[in-house]
Amino acid sequence: MSGLLAGKRGLIMGVANERSIAWGIAKAMSEAGAELAFTYQGDAFGKRLEPLAQSVGSDFMVDVDVTDDASLDAAFEALGARWPTIDFVVHAIAFSDKNELTGRFLNTSRANFKNSMDISAYSFIEIARRAHPMMTENGGTLLTLTYMGSNRVTPNYNVMGVAKAALESATRYLANDLGPEGIRVNAISPGPMKTLAGAAIGGARRTYKHTDENAPLRSNATLEAVGGTAVYLASDAGACTTGEVIRVDGGFHVLGMPQADNL
Repeated sequence: MSGLLAGKRGLIMGVANERSIAWGIAKAMSEAGAELAFTYQGDAFGKRLEPLAQSVGSDFMVDVDVTDDASLDAAFEALGARWPTIDFVVHAIAFSDKNELTGRFLNTSRANFKNSMDISAYSFIEIARRAHPMMTENGGTLLTLTYMGSNRVTPNYNVMGVAKAALESATRYLANDLGPEGIRVNAISPGPMKTLAGAAIGGARRTYKHTDENAPLRSNATLEAVGGTAVYLASDAGACTTGEVIRVDGGFHVLGMPQADNL
């Protein structure tokens, strides 16, 4: 992958720690030659992010609340002052009250539904609106992260499944809007991964084990595999790929039932 992103610059949003999918993507993009900037929310995440950002040669970090228009405006103004143009943005931001990521979807509260949709889906639209003027020179790439629970019922995923369905639909509409400007918009859909976000979902360990034992490749996704997919999509090799949900799940999505030994 060395050199595939040489000369490209981009923003990574959503690194929580070294096990984050966003960090796997950032690391792969840096190794492919990209220059990176990062966002975080709150001092605690900022302290975790700082040494990671430094390890890939980045000294640009900005605190952002994606539910606050003024915060988003300030972040992209700061980014624009640093780099007049960018080549990609990685949106790895999602949130729901973990108390509603267990039990029945039927019990989703109105407040958490709105908040989950705002942070997990609508924020991608707000970010695209601010990022695309910085990509008009050579086009660019917008990437987001989704999960199979968007289109298949997954135990305890609940309102996040609905939010991810909205996010995938937004990906398609944004791809159509921004295609004439040479901007590609895609989503990556890994299988279950051992991340801070994934751990908030009820039954996460059992879900991870089930996928690991039944996927055609008998393996869950790795940070390296997801990162490599992101590099491809952001590189010139991905020039004709847009509006897609790229699955990186060991093939689990093709199954209709578990493997015979696990029935």
